[in-house]
Amino acid sequence: MHVLSPATNTHSQHHQTRERERRENKMPAGHGLRSRTRDLFARPFRKKGPTHLTTYLRIFKIGDYVDVKVNGSIHKGMPHKFYHGRTGRVWNVTKRAIGVEVNKQVRNKILKKRIHVRIEHVQPSRCHEEVQLRRKKNDKLKAEAKAQGMIISTKRQPKGPNPGFMVVEGATLETVTPIPYDVVNDLKGGY
Repeated sequence: MHVLSPATNTHSQHHQTRERERRENKMPAGHGLRSRTRDLFARPFRKKGPTHLTTYLRIFKIGDYVDVKVNGSIHKGMPHKFYHGRTGRVWNVTKRAIGVEVNKQVRNKILKKRIHVRIEHVQPSRCHEEVQLRRKKNDKLKAEAKAQGMIISTKRQPKGPNPGFMVVEGATLETVTPIPYDVVNDLKGGY
């Protein structure tokens, strides 16, 4: 009969305990490339299915603003989860992808990161629309002012306070006189 030494027995028990703890542990241990993206990269409700042709027919030019929006059904050319939802500018256009320059805060500085993303994972951004509309409107106003021989300011001004006014109709004037303050009468219970 083979008898286990006390040292071997202790080691075996320790190993079994560690194995049991490992099986019971439910905490997310992985820090992989796509960790914690179960909901982030999931296709939205009623938006599943094949990729539409519009995605491939869009024209992107250098300098355009684009939003990085990862399409979970296209695994190729997928950016890292950090860039999902970020806006950047196109700096390079290739056959099936575009280069996007995105700002990333690293400790106390903001770095301009250049990433290549397939066109399925980007869409044109609307962040620059208001600026372009305002520029067109300002150019029109300046052209009109120049034709009249005037110089105008196209700066956006704060609204400022509302102007003062008088209430006239149906108002009756009432003179309000303050009651004199008397310490002695106040202590007795008022007037």
